[in-house]
Amino acid sequence: MQLSGLNLVAGKWVGGGQKVFSNNNPTTGEKLSPDFREASDQEVELAALQAAAAFDIYERTTPEQRSIFLRRIAEEINNLGDELIQRAKAETALPEARLIGERARTMGQLTMFADLIQEGSWIEATIDRAIPDRKPLPKADLRRMSVPLGPVVVFSASNFPLAFSVAGGDTASALAAGCPVIVKAHRGHPGTSELVARAVQKAVDACGMPAGLFSMLQGTGQMGLQLVRHPVIKAVGFTGSLRGGRALFDAASARPEPIPVYAEMGSINPVFILPGALQTKASAIAETLMQSVTLGVGQFCTNPGLVFGLRGNAFSDFANKANELAHKFSGTMLTQDICKRYRESVEKAASVHGVQSSGKPSSSAQAADAAAVVLQADAETFLKQQELHEEIFGPATLLVNCGSPAELETIARSLPGQLTATVHGTDEDLAQYKNLIQILQQKAGRLLLNGFPTGVEVCPSMQHGGPYPATTDSRSTSVGTGAIKRFVRPVCFQNFPQSALPPELQNDNPRNIWRIVDGQFTREKC
Repeated sequence: MQLSGLNLVAGKWVGGGQKVFSNNNPTTGEKLSPDFREASDQEVELAALQAAAAFDIYERTTPEQRSIFLRRIAEEINNLGDELIQRAKAETALPEARLIGERARTMGQLTMFADLIQEGSWIEATIDRAIPDRKPLPKADLRRMSVPLGPVVVFSASNFPLAFSVAGGDTASALAAGCPVIVKAHRGHPGTSELVARAVQKAVDACGMPAGLFSMLQGTGQMGLQLVRHPVIKAVGFTGSLRGGRALFDAASARPEPIPVYAEMGSINPVFILPGALQTKASAIAETLMQSVTLGVGQFCTNPGLVFGLRGNAFSDFANKANELAHKFSGTMLTQDICKRYRESVEKAASVHGVQSSGKPSSSAQAADAAAVVLQADAETFLKQQELHEEIFGPATLLVNCGSPAELETIARSLPGQLTATVHGTDEDLAQYKNLIQILQQKAGRLLLNGFPTGVEVCPSMQHGGPYPATTDSRSTSVGTGAIKRFVRPVCFQNFPQSALPPELQNDNPRNIWRIVDGQFTREKC
């Protein structure tokens, strides 16, 4: 398929913007074709207005119609075949096997939400029937359900060019909820973005959906802010840096009508190795730690960037093994800019007094090659130096030796919000360190035992979000079926006749969904 380098606005490929950009293969440094045109102010405005017009139509579609549409998107992505994989590989340096798996995840997310909206209980239909003869006052008939918010802006992530990008989880969950989507494509993989946008547009046409339902724009962060500030936009989905997410959150909060920004902004994902586990399997834990740290060249938001344990011979052996394994790894990062920031972050941390480094963060001076690095410090240094609390995006981790169980708890309390927190321990450890685990429960959205956080299962029980600054709303998740709740709001209907109620709230329950009726879960008619 010939890439155009243009922007998709309400079913049309346009290029009114004067600014162009290109990207390079991170492995070779070779310039990739074509040049891509940034969206103009007029194209941004048109995409927003067309999304608002599409919402009036799309919010009235049935769950069955939206389900068919989501499945068709998955089908069209699959139809792109090897062209999609090869373009993504050229733009990101990710291996084919990883990209094939990510494509499957992307398609799986779409079909997961298709299944969810057909099943129907996610809308949380709740009915309290009238009691007209109640004393001293009659009780009204009250019925509540979730309805879509309106047009949503989705910001693609650099590290998942498919699963967190143009047709990724944010887009899938917003479309499932009944919301039009405008995607701000990531400049690190513009060709991949165009290919997927073409697949989505084919699904829009095939299913007879309104033209403004989906747009994809190339451009800078300023263009993204323009979208967030537009009065028709009702919510934002973002995966990226703290600086970027906070800028969007502040812009959305400053609007005359503030809107929610669901921003996932990174995490250092602390790991606590308790004494029993350290004594019995230090070497094995070091091996799995470094596998996790270097997976995807460390470019996961769940990368374990901090490891804590009690000072002693077992922790020293553990650290020596981790250092040994770090020296054996190098890989190519997503872009040269990301690699440059990785090198700078490692050098900044390594320059802190009291920090030791296993090596340098570069395996070569060319392109985006990076080497794994293990940093070491004691608890006192870690607590005093705030630079060591910052995320290093890449294959690096900081090992911190602590002097006592009380010091482990002190460190846990000092940590900011995290996506994940991990504990390695025996049954005896878990009994002894109950307070530590309770503290971590307040710090993270997902707690792991005797494992590592890289690898996020896409399923209803997954929580991928945590207290600030991991995310802007710790009550939400960007992975799993719970993600759909970000893009809906509750509406209560009082004393409506059956003929005027949505099907989900009618007495006959024509969709046969699970509901709460007078305080009881049921699928029965009422």
